[in-house]
Parts: sequence; C-alpha cells; structure tokens
Amino acid sequence: MIGQKNMRQLALAMVLYSAGGALATEPDAVTTRKRLLSAASESSNWLHHHGTYNAHHFSTLSEINRFNVGELKVAWTFAIGGTEGGGIHPSAGLEATPLVEDGFMYAIDGWGVVTKLDVREGRGEFVWRMDPGTDKDWAGEVACCGVNNRGVALWDKLVLSHTLDGRLVATAKDSGENVWERQIGAPERGETITVAPLIVKDMAITGVSGGEFGIRGWLEATDLNSGERRWRRYTIAAPDEPGGDTWVDDHEAYKTGGGGTWVTGSYDGELDLIYWGVGNPGPDWDRHYRPGDNLFSNSTIAVDPDTGEIKFHFQYTPNDPFDYDGVNEHVLVDTLYKNQAQKMMLHADRNGFLYALNRVDGSFIYATPYVKRINWTSGIDPVTGRPLDYDPEAKIQNYAGVASARGKLKSDLICPGLMGGKNWMPMAYNPERGMLYIPVNESCNSTTTSPVDDDSKSIPREWFTAGGMHNPERFSGSLVAIDVSQGKMTMRIDTKYPILSGVLATAGDLVFTATPDGDVVAYDAENLKELWRFPTGSGLNAPMITYAVEEKQYIAISVGLGGTMPKWWIEAVPGLENVNPSAMIFTFSL
Repeated sequence: MIGQKNMRQLALAMVLYSAGGALATEPDAVTTRKRLLSAASESSNWLHHHGTYNAHHFSTLSEINRFNVGELKVAWTFAIGGTEGGGIHPSAGLEATPLVEDGFMYAIDGWGVVTKLDVREGRGEFVWRMDPGTDKDWAGEVACCGVNNRGVALWDKLVLSHTLDGRLVATAKDSGENVWERQIGAPERGETITVAPLIVKDMAITGVSGGEFGIRGWLEATDLNSGERRWRRYTIAAPDEPGGDTWVDDHEAYKTGGGGTWVTGSYDGELDLIYWGVGNPGPDWDRHYRPGDNLFSNSTIAVDPDTGEIKFHFQYTPNDPFDYDGVNEHVLVDTLYKNQAQKMMLHADRNGFLYALNRVDGSFIYATPYVKRINWTSGIDPVTGRPLDYDPEAKIQNYAGVASARGKLKSDLICPGLMGGKNWMPMAYNPERGMLYIPVNESCNSTTTSPVDDDSKSIPREWFTAGGMHNPERFSGSLVAIDVSQGKMTMRIDTKYPILSGVLATAGDLVFTATPDGDVVAYDAENLKELWRFPTGSGLNAPMITYAVEEKQYIAISVGLGGTMPKWWIEAVPGLENVNPSAMIFTFSL
C-alpha cells in the first residue's frame, strides 16, 4: 500500500496528463475533517453523499425560490457515458449523487467511472476521467438490483469511490490518477459494492450489497493514511457475539444470513456515532430456515467509528418474511416532541412506517405510517416500537398471516411490497419548517416460498432467496410531508409512478424531485403545489443536488433510468418500458 505521505508527494509531483487527457491547471481544495463536519455552512458546495453528515438533503441556498422557480431553465448538460450492460443486466443507469467542491463537480457512473467537471464558468467542462476497469460480466452477474454506484466521497486531495466488483479506489483530485486501491468485497462470494463511501475522521466506511446471494453482511473501515483495513463489523451476529442468540437454528444460518449495508450512513460528530441501516436476512422468504429475530438484519445500528463496535440497535421487522430491508438513510434532527428536547434519527422503513428514534441510546419515540396501504401488521406498539403482531415467544413470526411460508407456499397480497414503502431514494428535511418530505412507492406484491433443506448451504454466486416475488398490481407513488415534532403526516400528493429519485429541499421553500419517466419537478414546500416541471427525455432514479458559483445557484441531477425497476418491476409500471437508458448530467439555473 502507498502511505499518505507518498500519496501527497505523488499528487504534488504529477505533471502528466490525466487518464482523460486533460491537464489540471491549478491546485485543488483540501477536504478536511473540519470542512466535512461543517458542510452545512458551505452552501455553495455539496460535500457529502447526503449533503451533510445529518442527511438532511437540504440547502440554505435561496436564489431559486418558489416565486421564480417557474423561470428555471437548462444551464448545461454533459454526457458521462456508462450505459453498457454486463452479467444479467442489459444496460446500466445512473443512481449517483454528484459532489461539488469549490467549482468542480465529481460524478460517477454505474461501473465506477469517475468524471471531474469544471463548473466555474456556468457550464460543465471536462477535466479528467478515471476508469477503474470494472469487470462488467463478473460483477454484473451477481449485481442483484442493477449496475449501480451511488456516489463518491472527498477527503484531503483524494476522491474515494467504489467499484461494483468490490474495490475502494483513491483518485488524485488534481490529475485523475489512481493513487491506490484495495479489494474489500468478494464478488466470488456474491459480494458487490454499490454504496457511496462515508468519510469519518481519517477513514472511509464501506457497506456491502449481495444479501440475495447468501453473504454475511458487514461494514468496513479503511484507514486513508495507509490504505489498509482499520476494522470490519459483521452485521449478522455469530453465536458467540451479542445478538447471536437470535439465530436459533442448528445449521449455522448466520453465515449466509444476508444483512447488506448498501445505503450510506449518517454521522453525529458530537456523539461520535455512525448510524447505518442493515438489510433483510437471508434467505429472503424461507424464514423457517433462520428461526429467531435474526439480528442485526432489518435494523439500525449505532457504531463506534474508532472500533466498529455496535453500541446499540433498533430492529424494525424481526424474522422478516417480506424482504423489508432496513437500509434506508437516517436523518438526524434536533427538535421538540411532546415538550421534550429530542435528538432524533428519522428512518422511513420499507415496511411503511416512519420511525423516530433517540440517537443517543436508540430508544423508540414514535412510528407513523406514510403509505396508503399496510396489511402485514395491525400497527406498531406505541411503547416498544415492535409490530403489534410480534410474538416475543415465537421463533417464527407470523405477523398478520399474509406472508408465504413452508405451510403456505404462496402469499396473499402484501402491502407495502418488498420495494417499500420507501426504498433507498433519500428523503429531505427542511429545518426551517420542521418538515420531512418522503418519496413513496405505493406498491403491493405477492411472494412464493421454495423451502431450503435444513442441511443445505448456499452456493457462492447463486441466488439464495428461497422463493420469488410477483407483481399482480400496478405501482404508483406519492410525495408525503410529515411534521416531525408531531409525528403526523400533513400533506400527500399522488404521482403516476413511484418516486425513484429522492427529494431535495431548499431554503427557497422548494421541494425538488424527479420521475422515472423523465421529468424534473419543483413543488412549493408549504402546500406541495407543483410550480415547475421539465422533461429530460430519459428516466430518472438519482438524487439531485444544488450548488452555487459566485452566488448563482444551480440544480443538478444525473439522468439515466437503471437499477432494479427496469429489471424486476417493469410489468408493474406500464409505460416505463418505453424509456431508454441514458447517462447525462442535467443542470438548471435562472
């Protein structure tokens, strides 16, 4: 591995053309820990995947506001490429959040190709491109849910990024040269990496995908000074670890227990805790193979960044038979609730409920439904936060009896479906209004179970779901507003399709989102009245950002439908079969 001292010497000494053929003309900014902690104060920039460590997806920029947003127009576009397919996927899309730092944008495609653009002159001018040479067929064959990469991270003079085939790559900001890389995931075991890195102190935190391939999930910290592992924390507990007694089988089901961590976490610098969501247990639908609550699947875990120790957890759907991943982001909010100050973390789970938890100790505050239909449980216990149908004495949870199982190989209609509720697409919190805006999938589906023999083991790089899913109904969507201090929904508007792009909120009293059939849309934050719409001509499932250059505000988004929708859900969203993939950055201004 190349040490940090040598990395800096290498970056300073480079006078060569970058991988893309352009020469850096001036030194780039240093991304310090102090800047990352105070990213909200740098309104011109977008320094984190979620904008800030607290994942508000909110900007204090207000040049573009609800009074003039109707005048918004295209400022510039740029084709970043990367639509090539691989493995089981005929094409790739864009799910990444670009970052902007001091007039330079860093974007990434589904194959991990990073492009740097100079945006200081009101356009996107190519600077360099770093292609990590991802093995497309090798990785694409075990990419369950699309050829995806959700973004890069910035630290010191480096751009940190992941590849689908399991690497962490450090690229020099100024030149685009690959400074070092390390293999973290093991695609030979079905592990892929689609998550944007989270930089905490001098570490890059990496999560893993592959819960449908019989992996054992983890988080891993890489020391950015040495390029070596600092720690790894498995998210599925072994028998001798805390939580190990929640896997009560006799065939070591924890070793193939799933628990992916494929959405970037949040960080509280004051409490010095990382909050990360953990996905569904494996196999997905044969819960008899894995009796018990199956910790730490379907949970939020609070992790000590120095050691990887799990300080506390909260589990949403124990012994999950619905594939309700708990990976969705955590929005950190300080507010009053019932006249008491609360350090909340807000999590819109796939199971259809928005949870408010105390981020100091993980205690339950409230849960409120945000989807129209929920039938897997009769509700959430207002004291414990457990589903009302949860039986603490049972090894196999039945809930409302709608799921498939060994004694019932085909399920009833399950609402919400395994797409959620809400999937990975980020929600946004406007602290000036105390309002949370949630992108919703209004969906139901059914499942079938193919029981796994008790003495069988999963086969590396082969599906380990023990069944399948079916889509008997059309999916739609909605945009929901929740007053977090009350725990109550205040507004909902319906959308033709599920919102796959996430939400951005701004101090201009605007809520931005985008549609999978191609439109970028702005709503009034006060009443969710539509104020502006622009057709890009291609589907969108990437979050948008806002940044400024010399006080001129821009809205930017990656355009190119990909991910799980075109592969597994297309029959439930008629019309999207006509949307062709693309790979563009669209940027708007007044």
